[in-house]
Amino acid sequence: MSTRIEIDHRVRHPEKQGRPDNPISRKPAWIRVKAPTSPVYHETRALMRDKKLSTVCEEAACPNIGECWSQRHATMMIMGDICTRACAFCNVSTGVPAALDTDEPRRVAEAVATLGLRHVVITSVDRDDVADGGAAHFAAVIAAVRAAAPATTIEILTPDFLRKPGALEVVVAARPDVFNHNLETVPRLYPSIRPGARYYQSLRLLDRVKQLDPDIFTKSGLMAGLGEAKPEIGQVMDDLRIADVDFLTIGQYLQPTVKHAAVDRFVTPEAFEEYALMARVKGFLQVSATPLTRSSYHADSDFAALREARARKLVA
Repeated sequence: MSTRIEIDHRVRHPEKQGRPDNPISRKPAWIRVKAPTSPVYHETRALMRDKKLSTVCEEAACPNIGECWSQRHATMMIMGDICTRACAFCNVSTGVPAALDTDEPRRVAEAVATLGLRHVVITSVDRDDVADGGAAHFAAVIAAVRAAAPATTIEILTPDFLRKPGALEVVVAARPDVFNHNLETVPRLYPSIRPGARYYQSLRLLDRVKQLDPDIFTKSGLMAGLGEAKPEIGQVMDDLRIADVDFLTIGQYLQPTVKHAAVDRFVTPEAFEEYALMARVKGFLQVSATPLTRSSYHADSDFAALREARARKLVA
């Protein structure tokens, strides 16, 4: 049986083409993963194509896609596959997005029900072109999933809704189980790594979620290996704890192409263990810090552990 190979000829990052190349470093042994071979992986991929859905697993070139899709754990990426931002670390295409697809919430909900997910992660591109940043669309997707798969818990990974007054309130009112927004890196590196975002806007967003609904779990993530120092990571942890964030993920940054930010270093598994210990000491209910950690990696089992941790804290 022959295998058809699909080649994407689009220039994914036209805004980066004038930049000098950053050679891609060879990955250490603890980063390498096997190519996906499971039949369930191909079934999951076929379902995403059938429902005309985008996934961050594919668009962000996640190294865990083989493992996750083999367990039917696909992270939906709503509002299209073209982002209005151009972060130096991200593999998602940049450009002018199409209009929002009003049928997308139904298709996402059907995919979640078909996959039989206990827990689903739903993320999106940045939609600075939309008046509310896509907040109402997030709310519509949450409502559709609740209707189609009422037993499924819902985790959202949102943009920062920069200069979109009232947008956050719309999303929180839809009551996701987990509200995730990644800080991505330390404040010093924002101008070069996340130039379209503002560190304190992201921090305030997470703080505001807890003010609006203290029952919603909040979560954020960082990348290691972009040139940050350990004390800077510690300060970000402190900032997140002041905002009462429950769950922190830290994973190794991997350079998607030669036009993206270079990997400053590959952080060792032992160093990630130190970060995890730091985070637990600072009071996070749940921590995932490994080279291959990503926001939605093992999200279902992590959510179960997160709920148990809160329950223990309440009775302590």
